[in-house]
Formats: sequence, structure tokens, C-alpha cells
Amino acid sequence: MTTWLVTGGAGFIGANFVLDAVERGIRVINLDAMTYAGNLETLASLRGNPDHLFVQGDIGNAALVERLLREHRPDAVINFAAESHVDRSIDGPAAFVQTNVVGTLNLLEQSRDYWKQLDAPSRDAFRFLHVSTDEVYGTLGETGRFTESTPYAPNSPYSASKAASDHLVRAFHHTYGLPVLTTNCSNNYGPYQFPEKLIPLTITKALAGDPLPVYGDGLNVRDWLHVGDHCAAIRRVLEGGRTGETYNVGGNAERTNIAVVKMICALLDQRQPLPDGRARESLITHVSDRPGHDRRYAIDASKLKNELDWTPAMTFEQGMVRTVEWYVGNQAWVRRVLDGSYRMERVGLPG
Repeated sequence: MTTWLVTGGAGFIGANFVLDAVERGIRVINLDAMTYAGNLETLASLRGNPDHLFVQGDIGNAALVERLLREHRPDAVINFAAESHVDRSIDGPAAFVQTNVVGTLNLLEQSRDYWKQLDAPSRDAFRFLHVSTDEVYGTLGETGRFTESTPYAPNSPYSASKAASDHLVRAFHHTYGLPVLTTNCSNNYGPYQFPEKLIPLTITKALAGDPLPVYGDGLNVRDWLHVGDHCAAIRRVLEGGRTGETYNVGGNAERTNIAVVKMICALLDQRQPLPDGRARESLITHVSDRPGHDRRYAIDASKLKNELDWTPAMTFEQGMVRTVEWYVGNQAWVRRVLDGSYRMERVGLPG
């Protein structure tokens, strides 16, 4: 039976990946530190499932990672574990360096040592896949897209820490021969996303009839990728990606932030109008911009399409309908997530 060690598997993307993997017959050892964004409620359907072993712990804990590798003999390590919210990195960059850089280094060292002692067939089959972000490339003007050869130019403590981890992954391949793969994805959305990110935050506030904060003029552009499509891309890279290579994963869905917020308003007005009859667009409130806010991201995912025949299965319109309907139908999940560690307040403002 195929076994994967998945780190950060109680977070948004990681949990979606774990749920799908177990459904496909993969045995998953799920290591997660359970910071504020980790949520075992997302994995409730796997309780008692022998193909899912949850372990609470830090990827920086060398003894723990070494033991999990030795005891469970995974065929691959998939690293989702990361501090990932830009605003929080502005408030406290040290935690991002600790998890995203130091933690990834430990995971690489333990994986290298484990890989070296495997027999030849297992060593040839083993993969270390590192999940990263398009934010390492910096910001774009009105034209162009990020490719795998775009120079790194991170502009926030978060993206700088992810860039450092990407470089470590590359170095472990070139120095030690560790069979690594890196994916750099655009903005994800979909079910089970922690409600501090734009889409679930807007849905939650709009359902309550609260003001909908939009940074600056709202014209910052992101390329949106449904989490289900992202998980499918990661599986495809694991199956057929060339070791040592990077693959960009994008949704072919560039939208301004203000357009995304207005789409959510329209979808909710159709499904659950406000009691006073107001259009939810009237709730939009422009607030001062985030420090160092990148203007535009866009992914060129042609390498992934040409080499591995992957393209997004879902349009942004289809994905947003499903996402809005999921949050409307799962407000109990949202309420349980908002247990006091996060109250949808804004973070990342200058002190």
C-alpha cells in the first residue's frame, strides 16, 4: 500500500489533499503542529480510518520526523506545513522564518537521511514534494505571467521565508541528490479555508451583513485556483514530474479583488438576501492598503500542461458557486473555527 507523509495536513490545502488521498486508497501519516489555522474538524470524516494517522507535532522536531519516517516508511513526503498569511507575517516575521525555513530544513535533512538508507528500488521511487507559492516571484505589471524561470523577488516576510525554503529544496537536490519536486501555486480557494483569507472572510461577513473591507482601490489582481484542481496538480507532479524541477500551478482565472468581492455579493444576494433588502455591494468598504501589497500575480502553467497534461478542471465561476454554497451550508463549521483565536479582525497594520 502506498504511504505518504503529509505535513500541514490539517490546514486548508493540506486537509483537502489528505481527504482526497485517503479516498483514493493512499495511507497518510498526517503531521501538523495545530497552530491557529489547523483544524481537525476538517478531517472528521477520517476518524477511525486506519489509512489516516494524525500526529500533532512540529516539522522542526528532528526526533519526531525521524521516527515517523523510520516507523512508517513513506513512499513520499509532501510538505504543506507553512505559516502562510501575509498580514500575520508583517506582525510577526520570526514565526514564519522558524516554520518555513528552519522547519523545512529539518524536514529535508531527515528525509535525506531516510532516503539514503532505502533499498535501490525504493530510493528510486521516493519523492519529496514541496508546496510553495507564486508570491516568491514578487509582483507583476499589467502584462506578463510568472514562469518557472522568473527571478525570485519576494516582497513580504511571508514570501521571503517561502523563497528561502524553495532554495533549500533546490540545494538538497543539487548537493545530495534528494529527489525533490517543487510546486508554486496561485491563490487557492474552496471548502475548509480558514476565514481570514479574502474569499471566506468576505462570505462570512457578507452573510452577517457586516462591512466588507477591501484593501486600497481593490484593483490588485490574483490568479485564482480551486483547491481541488491544486490537489490534482500535486498528484500529477508526484506521479510524473521530473526530479529537481519546479512546476507552476495556476487557475487561468485572473480577477481583481474588488471583482471577487462583488461576485460573492451577487451570489449571496441570489441565495440568501439580507433581511432589509439591501444589496450586499453597499457593504463594501475601502480600507488603507496593506504595506508592500503586490499589485498583480499571474501564473503561466504551460510547463505543467505540456509535460504532465494538467489543466484546471473548474472555471472560476463554477468554483465560486460551489464555494459560496459550501460556506452557506457549513456555517456551523465556520463558527467552530472562530473559537477566539481569530475574530476576523484585520492584522498586518503598521504599529
